[in-house]
Amino acid sequence: MNIARLATRIAAGATATVLASVALGAPAQAHGKTKPLGTKSLAAVLTADKSGFDRNSRDFDVLTAAVLAVLDAKPNSPVKVLTDGTVALTAFVPNDGAFRQLAKEVTKKRSLPTEQQAFTTVAGLGIDTVEAVLLYHVVPGATVDKKAALKADGAKLTTAAGSKITVDVSRCWYRSPRVTLIDADRNDRNAQVVVFDINKGNKQIAHAVDRVLRPVDLP
Repeated sequence: MNIARLATRIAAGATATVLASVALGAPAQAHGKTKPLGTKSLAAVLTADKSGFDRNSRDFDVLTAAVLAVLDAKPNSPVKVLTDGTVALTAFVPNDGAFRQLAKEVTKKRSLPTEQQAFTTVAGLGIDTVEAVLLYHVVPGATVDKKAALKADGAKLTTAAGSKITVDVSRCWYRSPRVTLIDADRNDRNAQVVVFDINKGNKQIAHAVDRVLRPVDLP
């Protein structure tokens, strides 16, 4: 699928009304502790890495650039909630490898692009599409840590884009439980959580995933 068609499908399929206010003041879920959760934002975590585009596919350079691009173009975007650590949310953050894989599929090239090239491809989808995709990775109103996620098999989580993702927890005797997120696209491998509890102890928590979640079914 070329970039123009992909952007059109996502823009048309994503909820037309992205949430203008994302569960402001919603309480965080308890982590089984009495200690209040901190207010360090996920944006602060992401922007703490100053390395920029590099060869580390496990960090979040493309995601960080995408978030900053949306906020630069649309300062009042709902994506801004990532900068407010007083608002509870759970984000599933695609690592750079996930964005490189998405860019490869979009451009139909044989080899994986660099992180810079992946960002250029993502940005080429248009700022509204990038915004919709980012919001599809955010679950507002609750702080869901690893312990809670492993108990959430079959749960349907409402994202900040207004649509849902489904949690699938698979267990096997020879490995640790695996958490997979089932998105709206039935034609691509679903994202798996590869790192839990980024920014743990705060109202805003994240889990790294190895694929970019897609808010519409794409061929």
